[in-house]
Amino acid sequence: MVRVMVVDDHPMWRDGVARDLSEAGYEVVAVVGEGRQAIRAAAAVRPQVVVLDLHLPDMSGAEVAAGLAGAEPAPKVLVLSASAEQDDVLEAVKAGACGYLVKSASREEFLDAVRRTADGDAVFTPGLAGLVLGEYRRLAARPAAAADDGPRLTERETEVLRLVAKGLTYRQVADRLVLSHRTVQNHVQNTLSKLQLHNRVELVRYAIEQGLDAD
Repeated sequence: MVRVMVVDDHPMWRDGVARDLSEAGYEVVAVVGEGRQAIRAAAAVRPQVVVLDLHLPDMSGAEVAAGLAGAEPAPKVLVLSASAEQDDVLEAVKAGACGYLVKSASREEFLDAVRRTADGDAVFTPGLAGLVLGEYRRLAARPAAAADDGPRLTERETEVLRLVAKGLTYRQVADRLVLSHRTVQNHVQNTLSKLQLHNRVELVRYAIEQGLDAD
């Protein structure tokens, strides 16, 4: 059972989200309305996924995401916000959010996003994924210092990373390479560890910087 924490300052909304999660079989381990409370609660209840609103009374959702990234183990953060503004999306992702869903999404879309976030996928409302990838490509186009001898990835790890960078889910990668879903997850975790990255979003950015998303 996936452990989920809900962070939103609107009681009716967060209670509804928590109810939908519980009815779908998730274990809701905390429901909180402030950012600092969320960071403290996460250390105590150790959620696997945090459903996070961006606009909280005491701190921004991006600040909360950055604070949660320092937890051990760090939960995967799915932003659920009324805003689809470019600056909000990019700020959240750069702070460590693994996905971004607008609140106009249906219940089914939301529950599917939580499931995929728990699986390690980067989940975005349609149209926002292109925005994030475009920003990473823009950053990757900047002149960079010559790379030194970094960690060496195996041929299979590089192959998995190339498909992840193209936007395939882990299940799609597994089907393409005729591997199990668990094997793909293991390759991704090994790659994250070698590259000292924290989540799939950072992994995609690295792959784009290395040109691995090109056909």
